[in-house]
Amino acid sequence: MITEASAPAAATRATTDLRDWLARVEALGQLKRLEGAHWDLELGGISELMHRRPNPQALLFDAISGYPRGRRVLTNMLGTVQRLALTTGTDPALTPLQYVEAWRHKIAQITPIEPEQRADGPVLQNVREGAAVNLLEFPVPRWHEHDGGRYIGTACLVITRDPEDDWVNVGTYRVMVHDERTLGCNISPGKHGRIQRQKYLERGEPCPVAMSFGQHPLLFLAACTDIPYRMNEYAWVGGVLGEPVPVIPGPRTGLPIPAYAEIAIEGAILPDATRPEGPFGEWTGYYASGQKTEPLIRVDAVYFRNDPILTGQPPFPPSESVEYTQWLWRAAVLWNQIEAAGVPDVKAVRVHPSGGRFLVAIAIRQRYPGHAKQAALVASQCRAGAYMGRYVIVVDDDIDIYDTDQLLWALATRSDPAQDIDIIRRAWSGPLDPAIPPGQKGFNSRAIIDATRPWEWREQFPPVSGISPALRQQLEAKWGALLDAR
Repeated sequence: MITEASAPAAATRATTDLRDWLARVEALGQLKRLEGAHWDLELGGISELMHRRPNPQALLFDAISGYPRGRRVLTNMLGTVQRLALTTGTDPALTPLQYVEAWRHKIAQITPIEPEQRADGPVLQNVREGAAVNLLEFPVPRWHEHDGGRYIGTACLVITRDPEDDWVNVGTYRVMVHDERTLGCNISPGKHGRIQRQKYLERGEPCPVAMSFGQHPLLFLAACTDIPYRMNEYAWVGGVLGEPVPVIPGPRTGLPIPAYAEIAIEGAILPDATRPEGPFGEWTGYYASGQKTEPLIRVDAVYFRNDPILTGQPPFPPSESVEYTQWLWRAAVLWNQIEAAGVPDVKAVRVHPSGGRFLVAIAIRQRYPGHAKQAALVASQCRAGAYMGRYVIVVDDDIDIYDTDQLLWALATRSDPAQDIDIIRRAWSGPLDPAIPPGQKGFNSRAIIDATRPWEWREQFPPVSGISPALRQQLEAKWGALLDAR
């Protein structure tokens, strides 16, 4: 068995083994091991405390209260740009904006590589079937104080197949444990997994499903990303790695399960059985979707590695202690889609970590009348920006949008509410939107804010009084070390 200690720390081959990734994170000095925490609230609370610290480490919990040593939980996987870069094969020394630029160029050149099917894999080291299935033999956390139950799926893969077109979707949706053999899964309207599930249920047929609850974070990120419709997420990851992702066909469903998954299940989403699911503290920072009735998932088999690691990514907004790495990833995708729509001279895109999908900032070099509004409209309605957006702010390229003080300064001093804010109504929202009343969720409005120097009189706009970038660089070189000295 590969362990964190024995796995190679600097292999050149691509890998989708979480344990190899952990060894490399530990070599960076960014993994902290903790023992003795309780699954009920302590795993989530400690993870939030770490998340809000500067340069937060990944946390690997072991000897969890009530469970034997070796039943582990990993949280805060992607809390720094260095770990995100390690995961995606880019330079760990990049700044957040540099990472977004590097990643957007890389994903624009991806050629998908179909997964490699194998007959066996480490995930099959232990098998539980039928009456032997017990999901609570793993230390499934109750993450937040008002959660409606224990959530095994927060950094998971939910794997389904379209019954009409025979393509596989891999998505990340929250998964709640009802009891030892049943689950509930909340999927927002419009998501690919929801569409596939509904096709089965409308026929009165069970929807076959496989799930992975511990895997390499690149697979998790792919499952969270707006991969093109009908593209297999495994093939997309293969394109990132330059080699195929090893998968095994599920013995019961035939659905592809990562060969190096830590914990996986197979089962069926039932057409004639439901149960309340939720509430759950979501990425919005609220319990906005409350408790809902969701189809029941019957678990028929559980597979897991020796000393399995359950991966968790419970949301902890708002926070700017780190540039929440999911939003860096999304900013790169959004930037590419804005440019693909024909908007020129985009210099930076940011999905703000405190606002998530709700708050996007774009820096442009203005080239023509209406350029700023065009950028804002496209960002608010392209695939990566359409779902649950709220505000899009466009600024000039002298503003560092990764500095929130500069962003707010531009918003406050370069926009006039009556002239520079437009409202788009009946846009695509979802059940997690906290500002939409119960019974009215599904639509919201968007504000697009032009915080650039007004095109018509930009040459007469008051000049900035702060030091120029050139003078700043010159003074830093001459005086910076003395200013930083203690």
